[in-house]
Amino acid sequence: MTTRDVIAIENRYGAHNYHPLPVVLTRGEGVWVWDIEEKRYLDMLSAYSAHNLGHSHPGVLAVAHRQLERLTLTSRAFHNDLLGLFCHRLADLCGMEMVLPMNTGAEAVETAIKTARKWGYKTKKVEEEKAEIIVCRENFHGRTTTIVSFSTDPVARHDFGPYTPGFVVVPYGDPDALREAITPNTVAFLVEPIQGEAGVKMPPDGYLSAVKEICAAGRLLFMADEIQTGLGRTGKLFCYEHDDAKPDVLILGKALGGGIFPVSAVVSSRNILGIFQPGEHGSTFGGNPLGCAVAMAALDSLEDKELLDNATRQGERFRSELRDLQSPLVSEVRGRGLLNAVEFFPDKVDGRRMCEELLCKGLLAKETHRNIVRFAPPLIISDEEMGWALSIIGEVLRGAEENG
Repeated sequence: MTTRDVIAIENRYGAHNYHPLPVVLTRGEGVWVWDIEEKRYLDMLSAYSAHNLGHSHPGVLAVAHRQLERLTLTSRAFHNDLLGLFCHRLADLCGMEMVLPMNTGAEAVETAIKTARKWGYKTKKVEEEKAEIIVCRENFHGRTTTIVSFSTDPVARHDFGPYTPGFVVVPYGDPDALREAITPNTVAFLVEPIQGEAGVKMPPDGYLSAVKEICAAGRLLFMADEIQTGLGRTGKLFCYEHDDAKPDVLILGKALGGGIFPVSAVVSSRNILGIFQPGEHGSTFGGNPLGCAVAMAALDSLEDKELLDNATRQGERFRSELRDLQSPLVSEVRGRGLLNAVEFFPDKVDGRRMCEELLCKGLLAKETHRNIVRFAPPLIISDEEMGWALSIIGEVLRGAEENG
């Protein structure tokens, strides 16, 4: 079948809850993917950071193949031989004590919300049904009914009410706004160290450390959603390390599954996660042996200092060279490590059109908020591959400038 045939079938039988670029991918290796007509593309999105290690990572695949032949799923009705090892491995890596595994990032956020509420009632002694969680404007934590209840994105939120109560929204990057929003019923503050879906929105320096102090003083949980920023994406294992602001609750996903299996987790102290009793929370697939095996293999590679250093170096090069172009179309180039965005003047460039032009030249990226394009290649990208990507982006920018 042709690209057009495959897209037509998907459009006919699949719900239209995404607007993908017109390319049909069929295989991938490293930073490269191929479409069904064997055209090669450099992946500068990495499945929104799920492919931090690149496509078809040989070490992760080998572990997955071995585990597929042994045991894939038991449910939590029984123990399996890998769950405890995975929890131990991840807790030690995070410098924490306990892990609650789930599958998707949204499930992990929902788990963190339930954790904060139960902790508020049982430990902080907030009156039942009164717990409040503070969140940030322009947040993106998932698309479940509860999560869209505190979204400020009208596309994600509209027509999905009635909305779940118990959330207070404050401006992102503003410690004073957080401090003023705290009440005796506040149990937690949920925040992204960098707001990815908002367009790689960066907080001011020192924001997370200020947040940590405010949460400690107000006796509320500091919960960091590192589903997209964590596990090397910003040049450190966790983004909060840039601000020396270790959270009380760490939420992980995406890259934790090595790009081949959905794995997420909430990581915290025993005093916090230990509040759960049997039957109060769970997941059929959460903590399954295949996911545990894959995640431990992914962590073995993601913890590599050379990989983190490469993310830092390549990200600095990306931002520096694009800024040096001084394109009149570009409002700002920003990011950290290999989580970056180019914001265009909205009256000059449409982000979707820019991504389509990049696609034609063999580079995959995706727009957000109409005039912002996010660039987040696998952390394994080489100097040569980054140079090629920058040349393509520069070429497309010059073409857009010439065409007015």
